[in-house]
Amino acid sequence: MVSLIVRDDSTVQNLVRERPSVREGKLLSGSYRILSVPDDEVLPVMQQLGNTKIDAYSIVVGLLGKEALDAAGITPVQQQPFLDLKGRGVLLGFVDTGIDYTQDAFRYENNTSKIQYIWDQTAEGDSPAEYGFGAEYANSEINRALRSPNPFEIVPHRDTVGHGTFLASVAGSRKAGEGAAPEAEIVAVKLRKASPFYLNTFSVPPGQENVFDSADVIQGIEYILDRAFELGRPVAVCVSVGTNLGGHDGFTVFEEYLSRVSHRTGVTLCAAAGNEADTEHHTSGVIKKEGEVEEIEINVGQNAGDVYMHIVNNAANRLSVAVSSPTGEMVGRVPAKNGSVTTERLIFEKSSIEIFYFFPIEGSGAQLTVIKILDATPGIWTILAHGDIIIDGKYHAWLPLTGLGNPGAQFLAPIPESTVVVPASAVGVITCGAFSSLDKSLYPDSSWGPTRLPSPAPDLAAPGSQVSGTFPTGTGEMSGTSVAAAITTGACALLLQWGIVDRNEIYVDTYLARAYLIRGCDRDPALNYPNSQWGYGRLNLQNTFNLLRRT
Repeated sequence: MVSLIVRDDSTVQNLVRERPSVREGKLLSGSYRILSVPDDEVLPVMQQLGNTKIDAYSIVVGLLGKEALDAAGITPVQQQPFLDLKGRGVLLGFVDTGIDYTQDAFRYENNTSKIQYIWDQTAEGDSPAEYGFGAEYANSEINRALRSPNPFEIVPHRDTVGHGTFLASVAGSRKAGEGAAPEAEIVAVKLRKASPFYLNTFSVPPGQENVFDSADVIQGIEYILDRAFELGRPVAVCVSVGTNLGGHDGFTVFEEYLSRVSHRTGVTLCAAAGNEADTEHHTSGVIKKEGEVEEIEINVGQNAGDVYMHIVNNAANRLSVAVSSPTGEMVGRVPAKNGSVTTERLIFEKSSIEIFYFFPIEGSGAQLTVIKILDATPGIWTILAHGDIIIDGKYHAWLPLTGLGNPGAQFLAPIPESTVVVPASAVGVITCGAFSSLDKSLYPDSSWGPTRLPSPAPDLAAPGSQVSGTFPTGTGEMSGTSVAAAITTGACALLLQWGIVDRNEIYVDTYLARAYLIRGCDRDPALNYPNSQWGYGRLNLQNTFNLLRRT
């Protein structure tokens, strides 16, 4: 079965009535719904929904991970006796690779667990009733497992990657000096791998394991919100996955969902900006007038396999494309027609070209052009973008996120701006870049803004270079914006305790937390803020509370 995520409306309801094989999932926050569709019915279902609803496709996402608490101003807040903020009464939520519940980082002194729930989407067992797949483990079962000499016989959940365990430790470990919110408890979701349909659709190279789909991420976040509501706790959620797919403008269903949730009192959402600044996976340009042609060149290495790229332009413009291979063989300009699919096999090379057009995309009205080069010949491929209708002529092009696409494909003229990934480009989330706590320099791969709205991004930078934490194998280090997002999530947990649990500000949501954190940021007097690399500056929670004291 393939997951589609849709805005629930009469068209969707009619489709479900007419197609008994389509299973209707839980109605999510903001009136979004997951549909489970048999593989061989996806295209007919999409035709029935209409080509402008192409964002009903889930999009594949990957992980964003490659002395931190002091640098973020968190340690002084933990140690301030009158504030007494360590995350008490607050939940931390992680949708990632799972959590090693046996680690001391997540145990109290009496050997019970601070983890309230685990939903393992990859496992078979008693699944959450509202979701219908995976296995759910409650705190009582986890504690029973910890008392057993063979805990995995009772709760057979493991984090085989370690990414989720590490981020949970950085945000909430009980080890001295490791967790930002050591008294906060945890709800963890282990994501299942993306379906073969999406792996093929987005040309994910064989052997890539840490590839997930956005519908499962959304369901994971919704699960965390459900459990937080049941427990009557505020919750700080860490979104540590992302993708270069989508319009980077806040209008995908993935981004819209997060924007809706960010308004909920007692919920904060922190999203990793991505590690794409130096990967040469983004470029952009301007077609100045109708009839003009812009060349977008991609350097493809040996044994490249398939290459996937997409171009996004605003509603006021219409583009069409042609493709030239490294040997000069040409696929002539394919006229832009909504929903059209063109396939051309080259004569003197083994490669095939597929070109897809979708416009106007629901929500933004933008045009999406997808080019897939199957069995790509090594060398320079040229995409010729023709200006059919031009008002401002601006376009952006992206290759897949590192780890989700061919590692040997880069743009010849890359641009680091607008590399903030989806869903960190959503309106309302706290978008986290990364810096080194050693010398206060920007982490080199930390993605740059702005988004295509355009709006300032990231919001801030948090420690994200060579940060210490706990893996299933023991103590280690990790770098990347997912680490920065986890530290910021821990900072938000302290704000939620101060505001909601201790009743100093009972209406804390993501917007309010974002404003408080932005105000407290450290800023370099030589720079202008906000800017596309640092946002509003470096996270400093101590300064946030200093400023709150003055208001």
